[in-house]
Amino acid sequence: MKLKILSRDKRDFVRERSSELDRVVRSANPELHPFERAREYARALNAVKLDKHFSKPFAGALSGHMDGVHCLAKSPASLTTLVSGGCDGEIIRWDLTERDVSWRVKAHAGFVRGAAFSRAGHHFVTASDDKTVKLWSAAAASGDETPLATFLGRHAFTDVDHHRKEHSFATGGPTLQLWDTARSEPVQAYEWGADSITRVRFNPAQPNLLGALSNDRSVTLFDLRTGSALQKAVMQTRGNALCWNPMEPFHFTLASEDHCLYTFDMRKLDHAICCHTDHVSAVLAVDYSPTGRQFVSGSYDRTVRLWDVGEPKSKAVYHTKRMQRLFCAAWSLDDAYVFTGSDDTNVRIWRAQANVRPLQQLPREKAKREYEQALVEKFQYLPEVKRIKKHTHVPRAILKAAKLKETVQATARRREKNRRAHSAPGAVPRVANKIKKVWKVLE
Repeated sequence: MKLKILSRDKRDFVRERSSELDRVVRSANPELHPFERAREYARALNAVKLDKHFSKPFAGALSGHMDGVHCLAKSPASLTTLVSGGCDGEIIRWDLTERDVSWRVKAHAGFVRGAAFSRAGHHFVTASDDKTVKLWSAAAASGDETPLATFLGRHAFTDVDHHRKEHSFATGGPTLQLWDTARSEPVQAYEWGADSITRVRFNPAQPNLLGALSNDRSVTLFDLRTGSALQKAVMQTRGNALCWNPMEPFHFTLASEDHCLYTFDMRKLDHAICCHTDHVSAVLAVDYSPTGRQFVSGSYDRTVRLWDVGEPKSKAVYHTKRMQRLFCAAWSLDDAYVFTGSDDTNVRIWRAQANVRPLQQLPREKAKREYEQALVEKFQYLPEVKRIKKHTHVPRAILKAAKLKETVQATARRREKNRRAHSAPGAVPRVANKIKKVWKVLE
């Protein structure tokens, strides 16, 4: 009896053990892959579904204040240091690694209206309603409650911001005042009108340029070198917060009382670059990411929204059941987290990307994530992918308020359309909303 046996070399079919996988040559000829687009679409759909399913933006809460948190300040020298000021005058320095209080002091007798770190991060200043500005060491030990310096003013202070290079800071109040940390009296005072200054912010690239908001609904740009104001734009509604773009320093975003945010070019204040409309109540806080591509806003409607620069609609909305009215928001300098302070005495930590975990990824896992993101970006305009990607869950009260707001805006548009149809040609011109919101510009 004869047997015919196939004999093959095992080395031709078994991979040798090595640290890296062998490269597999794959032809990219589209004729060999007729269903490649369909497979990529299915993968993009699964990827965007999984991103929504595993999105958990809330990272933790820092509880230690006995009253609402009114202001936040992030240290430029340490990613794990955050300072918060409460409505009861208490200041807390947080250790974000341990998520615990590292230093606290009853600093003021009134609201802590503002806090800002120096450029090097060695010290920070706080301003309050009790007519004082205090200078504190950023390395103060527990039990050390003595400030480095105390500056007395004639009126209550509404905000403070530290100079980017020099040992000086600016305060808001009845007038805009510039202080030197080595002097007890203000060095300069600026004013344009009779209303008080509510917010002051130094330009990140040109530290001698200062943007200020006031109660007369105006946005004013001051030049510290010439000692005078450059421009002043009066809005239709009052601005509550202002922040400069760190990568495009001639752009700034204004948080307004009319539920919107407006991005301006400082060279053309007669109209806004973009109008961001998603909030359903007054916007009280705004801050840019260090990359300059995104910014965060906190509103009186108890939601936190993340925006892409130049986009009129928000990309994400964060909320919790216990979070109350938001007073302040800050983006961490490593572009990974967002901090918010609210009226419920808590400082909350949110992930800048809701579906990203702070774990080290393997190279293959990182490549897979990048491949999925590229697929989602490729098919982002297809209906199903777009619907899932744009969907955000909001509380019922905010959903009802958004529908009511849309109804009111639709009624206003229909009324303007009817007025234009029954008027002489050109009597009712078409004016964009980003131009309509600016009342006048003074130079």
